[in-house]
Amino acid sequence: MSEQKNLILAVDDDTDLLATLGDFLRFEGYDVEAVSSGEAGIARLAEIVPDLIMLDISMPGMGGIGFLNAKAQIGRVAKVPVMVFTARANMEKFFQDVEVAGFVAKPCDPVALLNEITRIIGSTSARAGGGGGKRASAVGRKVLIAEDEAGPRESLIRAFVDAGFEVVSVSSGPEVVEKAIVEKPDVLLLKLVMERMNGDAAAAMLGEMPSTRSIPIVLFDDTGSQPRDRILSEDRPGRRRLIRSLKPDDLIAAARSVLDV
Repeated sequence: MSEQKNLILAVDDDTDLLATLGDFLRFEGYDVEAVSSGEAGIARLAEIVPDLIMLDISMPGMGGIGFLNAKAQIGRVAKVPVMVFTARANMEKFFQDVEVAGFVAKPCDPVALLNEITRIIGSTSARAGGGGGKRASAVGRKVLIAEDEAGPRESLIRAFVDAGFEVVSVSSGPEVVEKAIVEKPDVLLLKLVMERMNGDAAAAMLGEMPSTRSIPIVLFDDTGSQPRDRILSEDRPGRRRLIRSLKPDDLIAAARSVLDV
């Protein structure tokens, strides 16, 4: 039996955007219902219970605010999370006081959009005690991926997002140190051999800093080169691993293993 897909209801009066967004999200494994007005969205909620509603605010008719008010009166969908998706980035502060699950300004980075969708759907499934499958398994966990080749990096990003992780990525060793300090990831996935600074050298630097030394690390490589002993020293048993594989599934399993210790 195939895995049940999460359903997203997209409500936006920009029909071209709806078509593009629908194609993108379906490619990423979601089911999508798209409507072009708040009124049509409310009518659709009489027939479906989505896992997430993506809502534009500036629409003719009842608009996004009217949609939120009407939705709140429909008991069976009142708690369905809403992610505001609008070109008015300056409205984010306003929505801090309105009960929405997330805010993404248009235009946005596709990876950032997927991260937010995964976070919202996963956290809702976890609170409800639902299945959520693989998308809920890493909810709330942020991974910093360091890979200097664009193609493999994009493949890893997609795989980790699909597995439920929030993803931050960099393309060089020096960026790892800066991003780890700023982003405070739950786990680091570092390619062992990179230009400018190898993954083991970046891990060594992070291991010397109090704010980052406790972050679990997975170094990955399949070249047969040996990491420095100090990088894999077991100052925190099981929290650092070297994986001789470039396969996303292997690296996801490794990341989960060091997080679960």
